[in-house]
Amino acid sequence: MGVINDLARAREAYQRREWITAYDTLSDTDHADLDGDDFFRLAVAAHLVGRDNDSIQALQRAYQIHLGRGETLAAVRSADLLAHVLLVKGETAVGSGWVARCQRLLEDVEGDVVERGYVLIHLMMRYIFSGRFDEAGGLATRIVDYGRRYGDPDLVANGLNAQGRMLLYAGRVPDGLALLDEAMVGIATGEVSPIFAGEIYCSLIEACQEVSDFRRAAQWTSALTSWIDTQPGLVQFTGQCAVHRGQLMRVGGAFVEAVEEFRNAAVRYAAAETPAPAGLAMAECGEVLRILGDLQASEMAYDDAVGFGYEAQPGRSLLWLDRGRAIAAQAAVNRLLAEQMDPVHRSQLLPGAVEVMLAVGETETAQLLANELTGVAESFGCDALRAMAAYATGHVELASGRADSAVPELRRALGWWRSLDAPYEAARARLQLGRALRELGDEETATGEIAAARATFARLGALPAEREAARLLGADRPGGLTDRELEVLRLVARGSSNPEIAATLVLSEKTVARHLSNIFTKLDVGSRTAAAAFAFDNGLT
Repeated sequence: MGVINDLARAREAYQRREWITAYDTLSDTDHADLDGDDFFRLAVAAHLVGRDNDSIQALQRAYQIHLGRGETLAAVRSADLLAHVLLVKGETAVGSGWVARCQRLLEDVEGDVVERGYVLIHLMMRYIFSGRFDEAGGLATRIVDYGRRYGDPDLVANGLNAQGRMLLYAGRVPDGLALLDEAMVGIATGEVSPIFAGEIYCSLIEACQEVSDFRRAAQWTSALTSWIDTQPGLVQFTGQCAVHRGQLMRVGGAFVEAVEEFRNAAVRYAAAETPAPAGLAMAECGEVLRILGDLQASEMAYDDAVGFGYEAQPGRSLLWLDRGRAIAAQAAVNRLLAEQMDPVHRSQLLPGAVEVMLAVGETETAQLLANELTGVAESFGCDALRAMAAYATGHVELASGRADSAVPELRRALGWWRSLDAPYEAARARLQLGRALRELGDEETATGEIAAARATFARLGALPAEREAARLLGADRPGGLTDRELEVLRLVARGSSNPEIAATLVLSEKTVARHLSNIFTKLDVGSRTAAAAFAFDNGLT
């Protein structure tokens, strides 16, 4: 009677998604009293609480019991999930062997059955990992068809999710996102089983991050967090959820909290016995540490990411720039630009590539990359990517001496970043906008923009950017002169006329005159001779 009560309690806990209770009760029950379905439940619970070795053993027992009783389709279901768990753990050869076992068993089954749709998921994933997206898309369509014919929400959600991701990588981002949202319908209504639900949640959010759709990512991350919170003891997927929360914290400027989330994610991946995805978490951690100015810790985080098999670019190249390794940064970016990439992964590379090319003086290349980014952003239709493109274009225009063209692009970037509540990125746009306005001779407005950017950087703890803003404000220079004003003053001290200064610095004479007026005001002098004397006295010549 006690065994019957224990089994009833375990099965009820499983239905309520109380995974620890279900796992503990089924584990403690004499296994001789468990049937194949009970072992399957034990396997699911074990996987979700991060006990994959126990899950594998339970699925092997479930498979043997069902097969011994002639329950071929139930045996296929157990073998299919066993293959899934093994493949997630990275045990490719063993997992593939179980997929082959499923196929062999189904050869003896007459007619079409829903289990064939589950086997197609594994074949589809092989195509995806080998970059054969057309074949994968065809199988995804068949999987959706199986799901709809047999009323199986798991297959429908899996197929739609895969179709959406394939459309993203084909550059059809709005269509792909629409299918990903549709895949979530069954999950939102509780129809999709927990393992597939968690994986599709994470796939959708990952896709949103890849195309920089931060609004959609925030909505689904909140939903995933709530979904996890309703299931006590759930370990699986908590690592991914921590990464997604950290990414949103980074966008929102909560840098210290983001670092903690990324480090927690790596710990949770290890607890779930799937450490490989920790590479993304450590790469994201490295980027935030770079922004905070802790370059040594940033490099260590990036090294950890690479150790987990994650490329960690272009963030690592931006770190190399900060550490004075411009040649290494340029070489890495050139290699990546030469590789064949789908539009989604290309869009992730382009913003950083523009910055690297500008830093090494490759302005024409940076212009081409900024143009490409603009085209990608428009086709994707995501505001954050549009903001990145506008910032990149404005930065290139400014570096090319076209401050008048830079201003509207940078204002556009600033507006989009503000609408996305991304204070650090907005402040970066304000800093460049201030530089452009200064080039146009509008010193008062320029100073206001740079000062506002500096205040934001200081509040966020972004020390390198805050120091750059302070430098542009002239906080550490004689007379508080800007870089451009110092250039003009040096030429004045050499006896250059306004037309000569304009030709040397590629400025209009009107702009040179405005710079001179600002110099006279800051130095409290009334003539070129007095300004030149100041330059000589302060060693600026």
